Amino acid sequence: MKIQIINGPNINLLGKREPSIYGAQSFEDYLVELKQLYPTIEFSYYQSNIEGEMINKIHEVGFEYDGIVLNAGAYTHTSIALQDAIRAVTTPVIEVHISNVHAREEFRHKSMISSACWGVICGFGLSSYRLAIEALVGKK
Repeated sequence: MKIQIINGPNINLLGKREPSIYGAQSFEDYLVELKQLYPTIEFSYYQSNIEGEMINKIHEVGFEYDGIVLNAGAYTHTSIALQDAIRAVTTPVIEVHISNVHAREEFRHKSMISSACWGVICGFGLSSYRLAIEALVGKK
């Protein structure tokens, strides 16, 4: 099984950025844990602060991989282009968020990409990624 994890803007700062909301662990350290938990899954990881690069990555893997776990960061709330990219591919995409976006600022309550995704998981810290992976494993 091949799963692509795509993280959007500012996720590269996990462990440093607002640890009271996003925790103290970097995503790279968490990825090591995921790989240990799921040794039979081939994980690819990509992070970009640039919307178009995220779209290019979705296009690149969106017909070959078994799943995409996408944390689009703030682009979640603004990007119709990401929604279109998700709709254009055949690989199921699960939208994830580390924080519970519905318990935060009003502008975070609306996702432009949810309607194109297979599912949405938010509010469980970095475990949101593990829960998305479990869903994809169960789908296989």
